[in-house]
Amino acid sequence: MSADLSADIVIVGTGAGGGTLAYALKDSGADVLLLERGDFLPQEDENWSPKASVTEGRYKANDPWEHGNGTFIGSNHYCVGGMTKAFGGTMARFRPQDLDAYELDEGLSPAWPISYADLEPYYVRAEQIWGIRGDGTEDPMEPWRSAPYFHPAVPNEPRIDELAARLRAQGLHPYKLPMGVAAGDGGPCLLGKYCDGFICKVLAKCDADVRCVRPALESPTVRLQTNAYAERLLTDRDGRRVTAVEVRINGELQRVTAGKVVVCAGGVNSAALLLRSASTAHPKGLANSSDQVGRNYMQHINTALMAVDPRRANPTVFQKTLGINDFYLSENGNHPRLGSAQLTGRLLVEHVRGVYPWMPRSFVSWLTDRSVDWWLMTEDCPLPQNRVVLGKSGRNRIEWAPSSLPRHKQLVRNAAKMMRRAGYPFVFTRRFGVDTNAEQAGTLRFGVDPSKSVLDPLGKAHDLENLWSVDASFLPSSGAGPGGPTLTIAAQALRIAEQSDLLR
Repeated sequence: MSADLSADIVIVGTGAGGGTLAYALKDSGADVLLLERGDFLPQEDENWSPKASVTEGRYKANDPWEHGNGTFIGSNHYCVGGMTKAFGGTMARFRPQDLDAYELDEGLSPAWPISYADLEPYYVRAEQIWGIRGDGTEDPMEPWRSAPYFHPAVPNEPRIDELAARLRAQGLHPYKLPMGVAAGDGGPCLLGKYCDGFICKVLAKCDADVRCVRPALESPTVRLQTNAYAERLLTDRDGRRVTAVEVRINGELQRVTAGKVVVCAGGVNSAALLLRSASTAHPKGLANSSDQVGRNYMQHINTALMAVDPRRANPTVFQKTLGINDFYLSENGNHPRLGSAQLTGRLLVEHVRGVYPWMPRSFVSWLTDRSVDWWLMTEDCPLPQNRVVLGKSGRNRIEWAPSSLPRHKQLVRNAAKMMRRAGYPFVFTRRFGVDTNAEQAGTLRFGVDPSKSVLDPLGKAHDLENLWSVDASFLPSSGAGPGGPTLTIAAQALRIAEQSDLLR
């Protein structure tokens, strides 16, 4: 084992949290080292190949996780930029009500230790850094903002504009989604069919790699080590300070010494890293005196909805521009929180046949040519028994049963009725399970009480002097507005960079 690497600040992971934090630190003068388990993804024709990306899963991580009596391959992407490389590009703020305590069917969605006002200036900065395009005036559930979007929203194509008008006629409030794509203003985005769920061949998706990591690496004080899997965090004898990260780099185990460490490996892998770092001083896992590391695992309850008008084809190419929050919050915030709906990229033959391989390709092609496609998302309740543990094989093990199913089923019924009224008589739905885990969250929740949380409000571990974390694991609740937690993670990373002791 060698000790060839060291840095003032070591960041484990280059997704929304780690990437944004590196960007925020690039002019600080601190020596920053990013550790990434994967590598840069290539720009190649397969980026936009449905066969390669959808059917073969070319860019997904081959990392089986345990669940129940078996294993599954989830939505993970181990690469520079992390999960944001294949995300749909929607980046929305949480609503102020999302940070309040409220009752769900299965338990309490707890209050956050910070307010929307604490995050709001960092939301503004994150929208600027990530190049988010939005409107901010069409959705009555839009939270207050101190500055408008820096770029106009991606416009609807004609068929989607027509749909929006039909939804407004039902008393609903469709709005243009806030999107992280470099479209317009001379940007490279082609607004093509292969965006949502695909790797961008022309680097036009505003992901953590393009918007944060690459600009950060232009600084002489920021370095990146790829193909570096963080196996354990080591501490001093009394367990109060992290002294090094044991990292397997291209198969060789090395020790990276660090003044401060920030874990940003994702809602499952960050918790697993701390659990693997158990020691005499931390027998239940690092930073786990509260027994909360790995607990309160959440992933949204998701259903894909395909609405078909057999009388005419849908010529839309870039479909992911419209959202609906009427089933989530009312204007006064007193809605039963069924969840949100957002258009997806166009469903392809490969998507449908991946779920229903027995369907004739010609029939599936006929359906997808005539469909408008939605993603329906309901909040998962943070329950302590839903958790990440280490399996007997050493793999990550997810102990999870979905909550919120009655509310989610009502959301699906409402959305189906909405589309039938809009002129789409045939509606097909498919609910997804544990393997659709792109928005895994909650396993290192932050809070003011060290007995009930892992991190303090500025992301530092209660139990250690020099350990922070910023990814979806810090979320006490996950909300259900379109876009998931990506923008909130980025905002918290900026807040930590400015307000915490990370640079002191």
